[in-house]
Amino acid sequence: MTAPQPHARRAPRSPRAAHAPHAPRRQALAWGAACVLAPSLITMSNALHAITPTAELPAELRSTLPSARLMGTAVLRFFGLRVYEARLWAAPGLLPEDYARHPFALELVYDRKLEGAAIAERSIAEMRRVGSFTEEQARQWLDLMKQAFPDVVAKDRLLGLNDGQGDVRFFHNGRQTAQLRDADYARLFFGIWLAPQTSAPAMRTSLLGQG
Repeated sequence: MTAPQPHARRAPRSPRAAHAPHAPRRQALAWGAACVLAPSLITMSNALHAITPTAELPAELRSTLPSARLMGTAVLRFFGLRVYEARLWAAPGLLPEDYARHPFALELVYDRKLEGAAIAERSIAEMRRVGSFTEEQARQWLDLMKQAFPDVVAKDRLLGLNDGQGDVRFFHNGRQTAQLRDADYARLFFGIWLAPQTSAPAMRTSLLGQG
């Protein structure tokens, strides 16, 4: 409970104030667009952390990629606030310059609420940094990712599984949400974090265990 506030004469509402009910949605979209997959906009101070040797293999990988080991982990922050922790799980032998042809999984554990549509839309923008693709591909991939990425809240997990042969599956808290077979998509999407063209080279270095 809060103490009663003194009564004050209200000033007329401006047209902008009339739209205040939409502010929470705009704020959520801003977080999604600015934080989720746009590392170039992120303050990375004190964001990289050491691997936890005893980290447990995600349930999604126990049958699909049982030989996977944790290669590296990094925390993404927005002006000091945690957005998510990224973890790269891979079978032995992953070559950073040829990551898309190797079986691995990228797991994101979120620390705050974000909208799935914003995650999908920002993914397309970040994929363009990695390589070129057509507008038709962008439309198809955006539709797929809007299905793959639901809205998330703190402690939710999104996991993308790459089989090294172009097959990609997405999971939300252990439940599969989407699947496609497209080697170009696998290279471009996971390249957001793992390609040399990434906008977050420090995060890439940490995930690949090179830091």
